[in-house]
Amino acid sequence: MDLLNTLVDKGLRRELPTREEALAVLATSDDDVLDVVAAAGKVRRQWFGRRVKLNYLVNLKSGLCPEDCSYCSQRLGSTTGILKYSWLKPDEASKAAAAGLAGGAKRVCLVASGRGPTDRDVDRVAGTIKAIKEQNEGVEVCACLGLLSDGQAERLRAAGADAYNHNLNTSEGTYGEITTTHTYADRVDTVNKAHAAGLSACSGLIAGMGETDEDLVDVVFSLRELDPDSVPVNFLIPVEGTPLAKEWNLTPQRCLRILAMVRFVCPDVEVRIAGGREVHLRTMQPLALHLANSIFLGDYLTTEGQAGQADLEMIADAGFVVEGADEVTLPKHRADVAAGGCGSHAEAGCGSHAEAGCGSHAEAECGSGVCGSHADAAAPAEAAAHVNEPRTDLVAVRRRGAGTDLAPNA
Repeated sequence: MDLLNTLVDKGLRRELPTREEALAVLATSDDDVLDVVAAAGKVRRQWFGRRVKLNYLVNLKSGLCPEDCSYCSQRLGSTTGILKYSWLKPDEASKAAAAGLAGGAKRVCLVASGRGPTDRDVDRVAGTIKAIKEQNEGVEVCACLGLLSDGQAERLRAAGADAYNHNLNTSEGTYGEITTTHTYADRVDTVNKAHAAGLSACSGLIAGMGETDEDLVDVVFSLRELDPDSVPVNFLIPVEGTPLAKEWNLTPQRCLRILAMVRFVCPDVEVRIAGGREVHLRTMQPLALHLANSIFLGDYLTTEGQAGQADLEMIADAGFVVEGADEVTLPKHRADVAAGGCGSHAEAGCGSHAEAGCGSHAEAECGSGVCGSHADAAAPAEAAAHVNEPRTDLVAVRRRGAGTDLAPNA
């Protein structure tokens, strides 16, 4: 169709689509979804080939957050029954990170719940970054600690952090309906602080919270303007015990259209499928690899993810390859400006990765405050017969890995 041909041409030139074109992608029918994937896939391959970057989350501090983000299982008043613990020691966090790196991850995302770090918290995280980097040569480390105060981004950069994640989550117009304890402007300010400090900015969104197509396009265009190096796309997991527990609004086809729209608007940045891919994309996850060039490996912050080995097999079966530690993720025109792949960004782009923990962040890299799914959950026969119906059986609270005595899923 003419729309898709136009968007492919623009994506190959790094030219921004119009809002009307972005909205038209979301409005395409399920009958056209393969055409949409094929078109956006051409743009993805132009800038990232068939590489898939693996990222691994370490939840440094879980639960007990004073913020009221409606999507988040770590929010104030949550009754989800998640793991709750204070700061992991540097050796504990490094051990947790090692599991993901052994599974093929090249970036470790360090997430902590809360509104934002104190200066003492920054010192704690600095020690953890040092421990991880001393034991794993070439590893990228991204911090996701919430709203930053003046000078904190610079201190994290000096400690060895490569990137900082802070998601916008939803449009400015609807932000107040999702969170009241901080503002959309607060989030934008933190992303700008990360940029200014020379950190690779990571910022994304959460889809499925009851937003309109216009809201989705608004937040993605806002991300494009902020120009992060990677954009995590989270799909809300409506977890019991949170205000959005009944918001099951997504189908696999809807998720694919959203990812395609993000790729067209942000053609040359790292687009990451973050929280919720197992729950909402389900057996159509391999198709999403033609749109995004990055995923999380293993479990998320507070929920279980697909088994790490299953992720690796899915990547290989779909004809993609895991990006190596010695490979630069970003296209050359962005990586050159970003000082070797990390640091500040450049022209025409969009956001970085996702996680976050709670509070002012997004919870994911899970992003959707509660990401992931149960890797081994058996699919009931009736669910298999109704692929577009919600799969609540795929949501399981994380009970292994960081904060427990059990081995993590990597």
